[in-house]
Amino acid sequence: MSDSDPDVLVAGEALVDFLPDAPGPLAEVENFSRRAGGAPANVAVGLARLDEVPWFWTRVGEDPFGDHLAETLASFGVPDRFVERDPVAKTALAFVSHDEDADRAFTFYRDGTADTRVEPGGVPDATLDAVEWVYVGGVMLAADPGRTATLDLAERATDRGATVVFDPNYRPELWAASDRDYPDLVAEMLDRADVVKATPEDLAAAGFEAESPEALAGAVADAGPHTVLLTLGESGAFASATDRAPWGPAAASHGGYDVEAVDTTGAGDAFTAGALAALADGDAAEVSLSEVLGFANAVAAVTTTAPGAMTALPSREAVREFRE
Repeated sequence: MSDSDPDVLVAGEALVDFLPDAPGPLAEVENFSRRAGGAPANVAVGLARLDEVPWFWTRVGEDPFGDHLAETLASFGVPDRFVERDPVAKTALAFVSHDEDADRAFTFYRDGTADTRVEPGGVPDATLDAVEWVYVGGVMLAADPGRTATLDLAERATDRGATVVFDPNYRPELWAASDRDYPDLVAEMLDRADVVKATPEDLAAAGFEAESPEALAGAVADAGPHTVLLTLGESGAFASATDRAPWGPAAASHGGYDVEAVDTTGAGDAFTAGALAALADGDAAEVSLSEVLGFANAVAAVTTTAPGAMTALPSREAVREFRE
């Protein structure tokens, strides 16, 4: 592998989001706009926009929607080496609805779709030996063989010294149809993960509840990860690291930025991309969790000011200008 190969591997679903032309219940929406999406796909593009181009392991159908996703990823500079095409299964779809505050809900068409059919070993050991960071999303845990492939990837990455970043990304509709319990699988991933980015709602569904962000982060860290990043909506974000972290022990909070949100779709993924880019940039021993949160919150804030997920992700220069 060459010196220009990525230091980050992102793994998980790529799908097509259909965004409504007006807020309100999905049953009342008449027109939609098509957008490339999926949390890991958004993170991969977000990293590329921030000049930290990653590998992206995913699977889409050999259908028009799969063509759209593959072309969109390529247009943002994401390498196609691990973007698999499925000759049988269709590409996953998600229909989004918005309320008056731009908060969103999802209706998924993801039963046996291509993204659920990645197989263990799709990323070779040589690649895991070469990368320093591996991000995995929780949606992949809802169905096999993608579940087994994700757990296998995280375990092999840990064995090879990569820092594993996990986002539970709880989606109730997907887990209601799953043959496994969400809390059990989150526990398996926490045992493999070094860094967790989550919302309190993601963690409550997995059985983690506490009266403060500090206590919640501590409970998650007790399950395995050395660093926990919590996104807290209008309250901003909180980060905590134990003495097992290269940049710890440490704790920080950031109140976020006031913007006029147009679309919050992908804001959490934008935060994740910003945090991962900040953590991967430079010497780990010099990482400031306060700066990580400030940068990640800025990436997320800029993303909410335009519609869509990937199309709204900012460049590093745009984030710098926003923070000035």
